[in-house]
Amino acid sequence: MFWKELYKRFIVWRMRHVGDRVFLLLLSVLVGLLAGLAAVVLKTLVHVTNQWLLQFSVPTFLGGNALILIYPAIGITLTILFVRFVIRGQIGHGLPSVLFSLSRKGGELPAKNMFSSMVASTLTVAFGGSVGLEAPIASTGSAIGSNVGRFFRMSTHDVKLLLGCGAAGAIAGIFKAPIAGVLFVIEVFMFDMTATSILPLMLSAISASTLANFMMGGGVQFAFTVVGHTGLSQIPYYMVLGVFCAAISLYFLRITDKVEEWFAKRKSQVSRAIIGSLALGLMIFLFPPLFGEGYSFLTELLGGSERMLFDHSIFASLSGNAWLVLLYLLVLILMKAIATATTIGCGGVGGTFGPSLIVGGMSGYFICMLSNQLGLPEQSTANFALVGMAAVMSGVMHAPFMAIFLIAEITGGYALIVPLLVASSVTYLCISPFEKHSIYARKLAEHGDLLTHDKDSSAWQLMDMRKLIETNFVVVRDGDKLRDLVEAIKYSRRNLFPVLTDDDKFLGVILLDDVRQIIFRPDLYDTTPVTDLMHDISEGDIVRISEPPAAVVSKFKVGNRYNLIVIDDDGYYLGFLSRANTFSAYRRFVRELSEE
Repeated sequence: MFWKELYKRFIVWRMRHVGDRVFLLLLSVLVGLLAGLAAVVLKTLVHVTNQWLLQFSVPTFLGGNALILIYPAIGITLTILFVRFVIRGQIGHGLPSVLFSLSRKGGELPAKNMFSSMVASTLTVAFGGSVGLEAPIASTGSAIGSNVGRFFRMSTHDVKLLLGCGAAGAIAGIFKAPIAGVLFVIEVFMFDMTATSILPLMLSAISASTLANFMMGGGVQFAFTVVGHTGLSQIPYYMVLGVFCAAISLYFLRITDKVEEWFAKRKSQVSRAIIGSLALGLMIFLFPPLFGEGYSFLTELLGGSERMLFDHSIFASLSGNAWLVLLYLLVLILMKAIATATTIGCGGVGGTFGPSLIVGGMSGYFICMLSNQLGLPEQSTANFALVGMAAVMSGVMHAPFMAIFLIAEITGGYALIVPLLVASSVTYLCISPFEKHSIYARKLAEHGDLLTHDKDSSAWQLMDMRKLIETNFVVVRDGDKLRDLVEAIKYSRRNLFPVLTDDDKFLGVILLDDVRQIIFRPDLYDTTPVTDLMHDISEGDIVRISEPPAAVVSKFKVGNRYNLIVIDDDGYYLGFLSRANTFSAYRRFVRELSEE
């Protein structure tokens, strides 16, 4: 009782003495610090656990480390047990649920999300799961922002903004890259860059980044300093890299879908876990760089240490042949996507943010090494790897500006800004015709649950058409006569009369205007079936409940119709949609979005 009373007094005091705008800015700093702390704890814990596990080795007659075969199974098992008995629900990638919350739930996320993704992803990645920590920590930061906002009774608009602050702080804390954190929220979460939103997002990202720098220095996450100059003569090479990264991005998106769908078809969670963890262990045993996130391996690769590719590998004998190294690197690029999807599909928790960076780094290194082997002018493998990271991220996440500034902040400057712009733009342009949405937003877009920068499109997509269905129409049944219709007209205030079967399947509609001439002829009352009086209708007059709102709007506009009949996918009658009510609801929805 004491704490509740203290809480109430604080809320009253705050409302009287601290303005909403000032308090929002203060909370954005608090959310940034909490998200940054969560990022530091998560990255440090996983890094330390990885290093501790990899110090143990049991050689096989083929070479390699036999323990790597079982580490992923341990992590997957612990993750599944945690999710099943502690969380008692699904976690998945995390970010799609955040996007859904923004579009449909006013930014509300359960309190358990403040730790669930964090703990589960730690168990998965610490034992070698080939996924990233960025999406789980961004999900954690989002939940922190959402719950802090609701705890202090902020408006729905401010709760959403604090949710974004948490995500920006999480990304900024992981990479010590505040600008990238803000752009992540703008491009991935579809926030508008307005005077209202930009300052809280920046404060949160800066707070998280500062805390991460203070606690980690240059430690756990990788950093790299660009060496050398980029001339105009190198631009064509980076354009080629952009095209290659577009192909790799498309492969990454397609193969992760296929593998996750394959696992989803396995009904038994036990069989998914056994098959997936064994397959993942075998992949990592054959290709050790697939172990965990892969940042330590990528850091070595950026430094030019190609032998790192073959550490603890049964293919170590290949390291002396440049062409075999290239082949091995290409196989790694292709296998990383499969390993990531397998980790998630069999029950692990993690994201695709990190893997897209790793795949991009390897892709850039591959193209540069191939170019150098072909005798073309010598290029910097490190620079190509860094640019490849941004390019693949642009393709997979549809966030080119975030990717560009992330690499710029990681490298401590803008020496690569032109190559980054060129390659990321080419990749984004090449993949856009095949994939219109990011890896996080695709499924939401399919179901019409995605909030975008286009407020007009978002309004139609996010409106709940079910709530607009009007059901106050008097119906007549198959087999009824004109007498029954006249009786229905007496009690109806509408001029439309749906004709249904006895089990409510839709047959047609009668318009009052069509029968005015005969309703005063009693001699026809018992001889004229209502089915003979139905008005001619086309497919354009009918809306199925599964149709997207855009299709409904199109039918209103194209045929200049005032009412549309709504049925379900099995043909059962549900009601009518009125043009006037639908467009009035649309105007209200747009106004609310604009205010936010």
